[in-house]
Amino acid sequence: MNSNQIQNVYFIGIGGIGMSALARYFMHIGKNVAGYDKTHTQLTDELEDLGMHIHFEDNVDRIEKKYLEKETTLVVVTPAIPKNHSEWNYFLSHGFEIRKRAEVLGIITKDTFCFAVAGTHGKTTTSSILGHILYQSGIDVTAFLGGIVEGYNSNLIGSGKTVTVVEADEFDRSFLHLHPNLACVTSMDADHLDIYGNVESIEESFRMFANKVNPEHLFVPLKVNLKGNTIGIDERADYEALNIRILNGFYHFDVQTPSKLMKDVKFGLPGRHNLSNALIALAMAEKYGVSEDGLKAALETFRGVRRRFSFQVRNEKRVYVDDYAHHPTEIEAVHNAVRELYPGKKVLAVFQPHLFSRTRDFMEGFTESLSKFDEIVLLDIYPARELPIEGITSEVLLTKIENPNKKLVGKETLFEVFQQSDAEVFITIGAGDIGEMVKDLKKVLDDRTQMA
Repeated sequence: MNSNQIQNVYFIGIGGIGMSALARYFMHIGKNVAGYDKTHTQLTDELEDLGMHIHFEDNVDRIEKKYLEKETTLVVVTPAIPKNHSEWNYFLSHGFEIRKRAEVLGIITKDTFCFAVAGTHGKTTTSSILGHILYQSGIDVTAFLGGIVEGYNSNLIGSGKTVTVVEADEFDRSFLHLHPNLACVTSMDADHLDIYGNVESIEESFRMFANKVNPEHLFVPLKVNLKGNTIGIDERADYEALNIRILNGFYHFDVQTPSKLMKDVKFGLPGRHNLSNALIALAMAEKYGVSEDGLKAALETFRGVRRRFSFQVRNEKRVYVDDYAHHPTEIEAVHNAVRELYPGKKVLAVFQPHLFSRTRDFMEGFTESLSKFDEIVLLDIYPARELPIEGITSEVLLTKIENPNKKLVGKETLFEVFQQSDAEVFITIGAGDIGEMVKDLKKVLDDRTQMA
């Protein structure tokens, strides 16, 4: 990939969260950027507002002429694209340079000091915190992220050329294209079993990623069975958060590092899982050389990531939180955070399962984690790239949930649920298109508050 020769970059699947970060990057460095995606979303609207030409029909005739010039165009594809996609096949048959997103990231970051953040859960929040710390500390950084960071309204932080932060995705073993200098693995649970087949293959892939750095340059929570700097929450570790309190909506805690004790660090995202994410980011930034004052100032000002325990309504009568969780462990973390913040409150959780294969593989885990809420509402499975699997439906999941306060509804009915429920805390959960409903669901609760 010769970046000097490339004038145009065309994305197939431009609306994906990782793809759109790359699209923003190429536009920022002066390339022409366009692409295809299956559906309009808030994210594609934001890219179009930046001047990117996006269409939503798989049709080569819709592609602007300059992107059909082979010598000056790079084509970037998402691994989720179907093999019969006509635009992709056009570029293949005409000999264009075609790269997966992870390959492009590997090329861009190879000649930088690269922080790579991996893990089945927590990598978006951890990499966003890390990017924020480095950027606020005046470091020449670009952070490629898997979520829209509050306060930046983007999944790309900075425009530096010497340091990069990359969310290292395990899907399709994509993270093995990267060349990290410092790395972390936030968690190593089973996921993407449609790709890996079994837990052992996933763990082996993470070990291959971890081996890209020396153990002294790897950071892992105590529960992750890899050799590196350990991270602990109220547990003895190389980097330990201790004396943890909650004051005025913020965690206050001390951090014991291998060399010193940092007193009264403040961090505003709820949940012990987010405290662990923050501690990993702090440890990596401290290893790089960010000062204690810089670390504290940045952690206190981090505002979160869109759809990661994102408060939509927060008043004395009701709370509404939206979260991207799509794995039983993530749902459990959301549940624990809500119970810690709002003990004794009635909690209604709306869950849209993501992928038939994931619903099949983690049916028992979903059953256990969802049963803990006071009221559960299911939507139909969001298929994304998959065809239905016989016997795997939201109806089947519903029958397994051990809670009498449960039901399956269509999207239209969900607004009635929000209108009528006596819950005090509402949560929408899922990685599908449930996120597109959040704005309208928020309005229902806002209207209820005004009418009361």
